[in-house]
Amino acid sequence: MDKGRGLQYFIAGAVSLATATLGMSSAWTTPVMPKLLNNETDIDINHNQISWMLSLSPIGFMCGSLVTRFLCDTIGRRRSILASAVPMICGTIIAATAKKAWLLFIMKFLWGFSTGMVSTIVTIYIAEIADKEIRGRLVVSTRFMFNFGSLVVMCVGSFLSYAALNYCLLIMPILYFSFCIWIPESPYYYLKEGKVECARKELIRLRGSTDGLEADLERLSAQVKKEMSHASSSWELFGGRQYRKAIIIVVGLKLTQIMTGTQAVIQYLGVIMHESKAGIPLYLLLIIFGAIKFSVGIMSSMLADRVGRRPLLIYSFFGSSVSLAIVGTYFFLLEVLSINNTSLQPYGFITFAGIVSSSVISTFGFNSIIGVIQGEVFPMNVKAVAITSLNIYGGILGFTVTKLFQKIKDATGLCGVFWFFSSVALLGSIFSFFIIPETKGKSLREIQVMLQGDVYDATGEELRDIKCKEVERNEER
Repeated sequence: MDKGRGLQYFIAGAVSLATATLGMSSAWTTPVMPKLLNNETDIDINHNQISWMLSLSPIGFMCGSLVTRFLCDTIGRRRSILASAVPMICGTIIAATAKKAWLLFIMKFLWGFSTGMVSTIVTIYIAEIADKEIRGRLVVSTRFMFNFGSLVVMCVGSFLSYAALNYCLLIMPILYFSFCIWIPESPYYYLKEGKVECARKELIRLRGSTDGLEADLERLSAQVKKEMSHASSSWELFGGRQYRKAIIIVVGLKLTQIMTGTQAVIQYLGVIMHESKAGIPLYLLLIIFGAIKFSVGIMSSMLADRVGRRPLLIYSFFGSSVSLAIVGTYFFLLEVLSINNTSLQPYGFITFAGIVSSSVISTFGFNSIIGVIQGEVFPMNVKAVAITSLNIYGGILGFTVTKLFQKIKDATGLCGVFWFFSSVALLGSIFSFFIIPETKGKSLREIQVMLQGDVYDATGEELRDIKCKEVERNEER
């Protein structure tokens, strides 16, 4: 392995410590919720307050993503990653010392804020510093470390006290801050700022040699100059004809990803398994679930650049749909047809097996691949605003699905919840089949040419002519 490629793997490892922290904070609710409801802490909290606590995380996510939209273009990608550790540290200290339920609301908001920052900047940063041959692998590896963080909390969370778990979690943001101090800035950012010499130094570090350096630098400079010749704003993103395909791709994928309920199911896993009457200890279920997700995460990082993005999306959405439908059918038999517990108890494992199966399939596919695609399909000038807008959109969807879970459960039972998630996953498979292009093995420029066509290489005057002709065609209709 050459020196430059080794540095890229180190960068992915350092940044992955941040996503591991997100995984730990995301899975925190699963072992902690029973402690809160069983009065094993000093905090008096009810089901409704827990629902609102969970819903504040996506709101914080939206705010963190919005702030990072400006930070990553003003202070740079590297410093934005470092800054994301601050709200995570503050939130964890609040969680460890909280005596009132409202303090947990603040904690969840801060954790969501940090999650929004990391999710926004990591996708951009890895896509910009990685070689195209390993770009997908590195992005997916950050998702794998998210699963590792979840595994740690699920394994030890049931055995540690509430305070001890929070103090252990405090180590992680401090750790990833310490490692990320040593990562380089993105050459794309320096070129965007006109700092050519700084970009050259970082390129030497990332390439590991000076062979072909000037040609690479000239190519990147031309690409950045071309992309930055267009405006960098929400109006440019949503008003530009050339970005429509990219917007349709990521909006459709984000909608189907979140509305399949992956995160909501993990947060309510303890409640779901209790109502399934499976008779298996919760701590054992959490360890098995976390271990399987972690193992699958290792394998999924190897597939993105081998199998391709599109087939993984199509088959993972379809597989998750089948698994969730089976879980929904089990709860239909239990809740609606009221088949007695004695008859169904031998089959209680179906609930856990279905949830694990859906989680495994989604980890191999859409939950990992979507992060790769959203970092690839937007050009430099609108990438930050696009990722930010997408994360805000995802935060709204996350808030919606978290609140919908309890409401649908109250109205129809868990069968309605899982059948709803299954239907959305099926729509995701259909959407991926008809809409999603393959980006495996393509450079960022090649992807833009594929999505934008002749618009990408058009000059400002030519682009205005294209827009005028489009307006004229619309008026004729």
